Amino acid sequence: MYYFTRRQFGTVLAPISVFSARMPVPFLSFYGKLPRLDKKLQLPHQTAMLIREQVASINTCLFCVESGRWYAMKESPESLARLDALPEYKTSPLFTDAERAALDYATELTAEKKIEPGTFERLTRYYGEREICDIVWLVASEHLYNVTNVGLNIGAQGLCELTPQRAANAPESSSPPAAEKAPAAPR
Repeated sequence: MYYFTRRQFGTVLAPISVFSARMPVPFLSFYGKLPRLDKKLQLPHQTAMLIREQVASINTCLFCVESGRWYAMKESPESLARLDALPEYKTSPLFTDAERAALDYATELTAEKKIEPGTFERLTRYYGEREICDIVWLVASEHLYNVTNVGLNIGAQGLCELTPQRAANAPESSSPPAAEKAPAAPR
């Protein structure tokens, strides 16, 4: 696993070297299923990407923000402008009303751990029951990644440039202690 991540990213990612290296295989099997489950979502890929980035930003998981940006650069470089505009999604013309409703919902669920009736009602104007479940899945699974990385002090690894606003919000200690530093797997 170290070989393949080093080959793909130029380094072993901290989540692999810090978390994955210490967990039993059944945990890693579960953790590895999360990205495969994302492929079964009915929500548009771009919307899913925006939701994950929003949740990671709120939870200040710089590794997750950075890795999401890295994947976007590789898969769809045109989406970088939207990632950069994410802090202004409510007013930016780069986002649709449907995306704003999904991002409002994800933001409220992440920050408040509850949803106001008006937020849910607005979401139902744009998304069906299955898509709403997809959004909840994205928020919940991203939260798992974020808490794991933040809890183990895994920060940005220099995979790509973070926007100045996100870099300024970085916690002072955003990388694991030197003795534990090792490349990790993408979230």
